[in-house]
Amino acid sequence: MLATVAAACADGPTAPRSSGPLDVPAITREFRGMWVATVANIDWPASAGLSIVAQQAGFAQLMDAAERTGLNAVVLQVRAAGDAMYPSSLEPWSRSLTGTQGADPGYDPLAYALQAAHARGLELHAWFNPFRAGNLSDTLTLAATHFARQRPDLTRRYCTQLWFDPGEQAVQDHAIAVILDVVSRYGVDAVQIDDYFYPYPDSRCPGLDFPDSSAYARFVNGGGSLGRAEWRRDNVNRFVERLYTQVRAASATVRVGISPFGIWRPGNPAGIVGLDAYASIYADSRLWLQRGWLDYFAPQLYWSIASSGQSFPSLLGWWMQQNTQRRHLWPGLASYRVADGTGSAFSTTEIAAQVGLARQQSTQAGGASGVILYNASSVRADRGGFATALAGSVYAQRALPPATTWLDASPPVAPTVTAVVSGGVVQVAIAGGADAYWWLVRWRADGLWSQRLLPAGERSATIATPNVDGVVVTAVDRVGNASAEAIWRP
Repeated sequence: MLATVAAACADGPTAPRSSGPLDVPAITREFRGMWVATVANIDWPASAGLSIVAQQAGFAQLMDAAERTGLNAVVLQVRAAGDAMYPSSLEPWSRSLTGTQGADPGYDPLAYALQAAHARGLELHAWFNPFRAGNLSDTLTLAATHFARQRPDLTRRYCTQLWFDPGEQAVQDHAIAVILDVVSRYGVDAVQIDDYFYPYPDSRCPGLDFPDSSAYARFVNGGGSLGRAEWRRDNVNRFVERLYTQVRAASATVRVGISPFGIWRPGNPAGIVGLDAYASIYADSRLWLQRGWLDYFAPQLYWSIASSGQSFPSLLGWWMQQNTQRRHLWPGLASYRVADGTGSAFSTTEIAAQVGLARQQSTQAGGASGVILYNASSVRADRGGFATALAGSVYAQRALPPATTWLDASPPVAPTVTAVVSGGVVQVAIAGGADAYWWLVRWRADGLWSQRLLPAGERSATIATPNVDGVVVTAVDRVGNASAEAIWRP
């Protein structure tokens, strides 16, 4: 703990230091995220073609809802189907912005989103879909710069969908280039890919196999000996490993996350039934976790605690056991199911109960250290009052995301802090801390602690709280390491 730094009062000499220890509490750590889906305007923008002002106001409302609920991160979908929610030389603009793919919305949505999230102390993770190209109904309206228009030989038609073939090296090259472009040009805190690798089976086209015979024949003719299913899994495995390796080469601090289907294979653990993601979409997600080809793992556990065939507690415990590399485990929770009007709707208390179960693992090796809510619209709507319940119970105390210590375990240099008191308002000034990414500002008033997370570019904070008897400022670096504490006492 650093020595106390006294502050000058606005209307007089330096105030004396308070006597006695401040008893600064430990920093609470837990990941609390929400997904913001842009495909088909699920979460944002509310509809295509809104004005810039309306789009930005809508995003600000989502960020306000996240902050109000006690969250600390948002995962924004920036590439849904070979398009972009930011200006790109590699992909056309998303139609979710203007209604027309390739049409410039007149501003940079990702840059705005970063500013809006960071201003509220929220991390922003960029979410990509590597292999979805769109729907077949989109093929007549794809922009000329869409990769499917430029390289139609790399696309495959599957039922109602258009897909980039994961078995084609050029497809993987392009997807990696898109992600690295965002890593190099934007200050995102992480990149994430979700559960779409090969397409899910579609009941509208029963028995249909993915049409990748040409790529597989080329593999076999070149001396490859894997069976077709093994080859498909290997294609995805190579992509996942390469993504992690190349993001690490491009940035020492941008984290890599994956959010796969919540069941690896039926029967794992015993009693679990459902889709076999390993065999049907060729996602060997357990392998990626156990090889450490990611920094956080967010299996979509979209089932209830009471479910028998897809038990939330059983799956949560099983994934903890598979987490042998001790990566961050942040399961996805189906907040969209709360009071959704269906016969299988979640109760208002379900999400809080699932957060509680995840929290029980936090002290165990490989256990969950947070969750991600799907989706942002459910948080904003607060259906059934679940978000209000989170804010008043399990998320009543604010938290920082856990530090990613395998990337860097060195704490940043502590700042120095001074303050001026006037009319019961404390004006805090922060100096030093050149390697800080955030400032964690905490203060005690009437025996209770409060906190605020500020981007490191902000060097001051106003605390309009009566009876503040101590302020603590901690530098936090890009992967979450915290410095020693700089303390001010009136």
